[in-house]
Amino acid sequence: MLSYRHSYHAGNFADVLKHIVQVAIIEYLKKKDKPFTVHDTHAGAGSYAIASEHMQKTGEYQDGIAKLFGKRTGVGVIDQYVSLVEKLNPVGRLMDYPGSPQISASLLREQDVLQCTELHSTDFTLLKREFADDKRVQVLKDDAWHGLKALLPPRHRRGLVLIDPSYEMEADYNGVLPAVQMAMERFATATYAIWYPVLDRNRTESFIRRFVKAGIPNLLRVECCVRPDASGRGMTGTGMLIINPPYTLAQHMAQAMPLLKEALCDANGHTTVKMLTGENPQ
Repeated sequence: MLSYRHSYHAGNFADVLKHIVQVAIIEYLKKKDKPFTVHDTHAGAGSYAIASEHMQKTGEYQDGIAKLFGKRTGVGVIDQYVSLVEKLNPVGRLMDYPGSPQISASLLREQDVLQCTELHSTDFTLLKREFADDKRVQVLKDDAWHGLKALLPPRHRRGLVLIDPSYEMEADYNGVLPAVQMAMERFATATYAIWYPVLDRNRTESFIRRFVKAGIPNLLRVECCVRPDASGRGMTGTGMLIINPPYTLAQHMAQAMPLLKEALCDANGHTTVKMLTGENPQ
């Protein structure tokens, strides 16, 4: 949706979960010397200033990254993420929050590649400027689903495809599964990390059932709900569907969730880590 600006929501609890999963997957890919590609379908602006009008207007980061910044939990996947955000804020205070493209670029090696698509003119310009001197990064002004067709398969046969629409339109809910199926035909060896909001529990469960019924293999669900389910109260939770997850990811996220629940959720919040399908779903 061309009116959507992630700058209002950067660093919120949904970003925290999404970016912890992102960091964990990329760090796993780096365990082998072979290069890989990260494809980011809804890249945004790349980086967000805490002092900006948008972030100050909503203050959502205060219930997200601000609760973890400067702290160590002893859980590797959380601490890796927090350390990365801190490195991008060398003054020792939270001044900027990195979007998913900046997180990826900060972790990539010289031989790895980042592909970004962004359709919003302002955010595309900012993103293009952010990576103007980085030859590892390709920034394309294009619709997310067309970008998958245009850029996949990449030259490298290992990678991560990060998919995070705004879900402000019903078309976003309806479009993700067909786009993923098309992308998997082109890039079957990748890990796919699909973000979703929890706004209405029935809609959320319907969205997830589509993936299970479609027989998508190796499907991991990770969800963090900071408040009890209640339609009409805005986003009460956030989740990730991960296809072909690293074999360590479910265990690492299970270790992380109690800490995230303590840091981010109210007394009635809840978390989920569950494999929904195996290698040969029925």
